[in-house]
Amino acid sequence: MPNTYEIYLISDSTGETIDRIFLALKAQFNDFKYNIQQFSFTRTENQILKILDDSQNNKISIILYTIVDKKLASFLVKESKKRKIPCFGVLDDLIINFSKILNQKASNIPSGQHVLNEEYYERVEAIQFTMNHDDGNMTDDIKDSDIVLLGVSRTSKTPTSIYLANRGFRTSNIPLIDENSVPNYLIKNPKSLCVIGLTTEPGRLYDLRRNRMTLIKEKENIEYTNLEKIKKEVDNAKKTFQKYNWPVIDVTRKSVEETAASVIKIYEITKKNG
Repeated sequence: MPNTYEIYLISDSTGETIDRIFLALKAQFNDFKYNIQQFSFTRTENQILKILDDSQNNKISIILYTIVDKKLASFLVKESKKRKIPCFGVLDDLIINFSKILNQKASNIPSGQHVLNEEYYERVEAIQFTMNHDDGNMTDDIKDSDIVLLGVSRTSKTPTSIYLANRGFRTSNIPLIDENSVPNYLIKNPKSLCVIGLTTEPGRLYDLRRNRMTLIKEKENIEYTNLEKIKKEVDNAKKTFQKYNWPVIDVTRKSVEETAASVIKIYEITKKNG
């Protein structure tokens, strides 16, 4: 039977970075059983000692950390070694190497990525814009969007939009019932913005909609989960995308992150070709 590992994720900030790194790491191993112990805003030796004391109660512990304070990071490594606990700093070598390449010292300030600079406020603005322009709302100023997503119901438009907003892209998403659902501005200026169609396989869409109806205990809207109607919706959407020559992403087997990555790539190409 495979061992279950206790994974200690230690950060001197919010823990978002180490969480994402571990998410990518664990995806590389199929047979990996683990429990996560997460510790954010770890900034004192006393906090570290308490965490290490706890880790000794488990048979197999592994520590991953993002701590920019060199003295504190060194203390963690030294104390982990005493207890024979594997301990890995996921940013250490990267920061050192970048420091050499850029020929400047790193600031070593915890939460440096959350500094309230212009980029931060632009991201906040993008999130606010995207929330206001979700599900076909406020199309009058759609021209201010960086990206517009079109698609039939349940093609991951909203979660993809929110993910893009967190990356700083002002995103509008429009539910596509038929061609009349497309805002007039896009019909008259189809290439003025980065417009992308999202589609999926009808069978997959049927399952998603049926689960949605079960979740909200809706029994009357039979058309919404009619497979033949769904096939027609998807086909009509594709025809609309083709008519205006808008790029299309099939989200059937894509995560939100993968869909967003494809969207950003298309956006970059669109912006470059300007």
